Amino acid sequence: MTLEDTEAPTGEPSETGPAPRGLLSRFIGPASRDGLVMRLLRESVKEHRVTYAFAILAMIIVAASTAGTAWIMGAIVDSMADEENRSLVFWVAGGVFVIFVVKGVSSFTQLVLMARAGNRIVAQKQSQLFRKLLKQSVGYFNVTESSDLLIRVTHSAQMARNVVDIVVTSFVRDLLTLIGLIGVMFYQQPLLSLVCLVVGPAALYAVRKILTNVKEIMAQEMAGLTDIIRVVQEASTGARVVKAFGLEPRMTVQMDAAVKKVEKRANKIVTLEAATTPLMDSITGLAIASIVILSAVNVFGREAGSAGQLMSFVTAFLMAYEPAKRLSRMRVSIEAGLVGVRMMYEVLDQPVSMTEADAAIDLPDGPGAVKLADIEFGYGENTPVIRDVSIDFPAGKTTALVGPSGGGKSTLLNLILRLYDPQSGLVTIDGEDIRNATFSSLRNKIAFVGQDTFLFATTIMDNILLARPEATEEEVIEAAKIAHAHEFIEQLEFGYDTPVGENGTFLSGGQKQRIAIARAVLRRSPILLLDEATSALDSHSEALVRDALARITEGVTTIVIAHRLSTVLNADQICYLEDGQVAESGRIQDLLAKKDGKFRNLFDEQFGAADQFSQITATD
Repeated sequence: MTLEDTEAPTGEPSETGPAPRGLLSRFIGPASRDGLVMRLLRESVKEHRVTYAFAILAMIIVAASTAGTAWIMGAIVDSMADEENRSLVFWVAGGVFVIFVVKGVSSFTQLVLMARAGNRIVAQKQSQLFRKLLKQSVGYFNVTESSDLLIRVTHSAQMARNVVDIVVTSFVRDLLTLIGLIGVMFYQQPLLSLVCLVVGPAALYAVRKILTNVKEIMAQEMAGLTDIIRVVQEASTGARVVKAFGLEPRMTVQMDAAVKKVEKRANKIVTLEAATTPLMDSITGLAIASIVILSAVNVFGREAGSAGQLMSFVTAFLMAYEPAKRLSRMRVSIEAGLVGVRMMYEVLDQPVSMTEADAAIDLPDGPGAVKLADIEFGYGENTPVIRDVSIDFPAGKTTALVGPSGGGKSTLLNLILRLYDPQSGLVTIDGEDIRNATFSSLRNKIAFVGQDTFLFATTIMDNILLARPEATEEEVIEAAKIAHAHEFIEQLEFGYDTPVGENGTFLSGGQKQRIAIARAVLRRSPILLLDEATSALDSHSEALVRDALARITEGVTTIVIAHRLSTVLNADQICYLEDGQVAESGRIQDLLAKKDGKFRNLFDEQFGAADQFSQITATD
């Protein structure tokens, strides 16, 4: 689905009904009738109604003082021409001073209040977007590019603020200012004012023609910004691959293409928005020239009025130019901003695929027995990954999942973590269906170390403490020692306070994995999931960590995935998965006794012959 296809987000019924077709609806055009602008205003203005109320009051005063400025220009001219009443000049001068002071203070108040409310809206929308993303399942992030999410969280929230600012300032300040100035014009020169209003429809028609092109171009520009962020992310996260394969020219071409597209579209938008300026300038010039001629030739068969009246009229007309121009560009600016608003609401309205049960309960204390019963699961329609799998993981015992890649081993761990729900079947912990459990109690039950170790861009100490923030420094150090990470940490310049960089870029793969193991050790959960936890370790480090895991898995329900069988030889039971099914399961001795068994063949490939088993492990 493209941005162009999405005219309005889906949301709660109260938010998606047709918007009222009042004066605001007519001013901002069809955009309001899909409920988008009205929804944004309801959510934003209502919450900050006190701030906006004072800002609107300040805008009303600004509009009134602007009209007063045009009106008093007539008094200035007339008072200066009245030589018999010189004191009138001082009264007029004082009035000018008061009007400009009031206008200045009101403008300051309006700007500050609007900025504060606008900044708050951006902060709230970004927080809402981020919280909504955190509620999404892992599957959502698998099909959504991170660059697209970055644009939606940052740029879209800012554009939502811009739309609110445009609607409030234009509809209140500019509209009231224009009405006030037109009132001054009619008061001073009614017939000349009628002539000026004849040219108004021409300007509105021209702006409407401009509007039709803005929406599509703005959507394309947002897509181009997403491409720029994606290329930068790929160049930074894949820097080693880029360098190793000499992909700098390729990445440069991609970036140049994305930048040029955004530049071209941005120039188009600027051109369209700026087109209203010469349009309004030409119309204004024509109107002023007509006024001068009509006043000079006395075409209306009446006196043109005093010099002060004519000056006041001309001043009001000239001052009306700016608010009229902003109002004429209002729909153009709103349509440009609504592209980002739509993108924002697409995220906020996205259904959460992984939710807690309505009456979710905390998992009770227990030994951590895990059971999979008749599990069927696939990441997409008609593409099953797990088929009719039933496995018991006894409490306090170690179960190894082995087999070829793509057999469904990591998927089983994802189901136990409840990163996904099976299409059918049950996953239970201590007899309780995990779909009935709170996420917090489920997470507390499980410690996890994955093959793709992720570290946050903070210190080593903070990364380990993520498992149990209330842990003491001594407990962190003890966990690091168990994971054989303490030795290399101590050799770092800042020890445990050493920053690891973005995703641990300052550390080697083996160091990152040992920190991840230390994090799991510190968690002290009754269930431990290890997905290729030693894959990035050399043989020496693997031997050390294997000994450490033997210590920390004692009495802990451990489920370990490994392609190197040397890490699972002491497992209490082994399950061989292939094509999403359990092909074999049992004790290692029983599996090796099957001469043509799948595990026996895998064992022979790695160790040579099954009769060497007694020399490799001391277990019976």
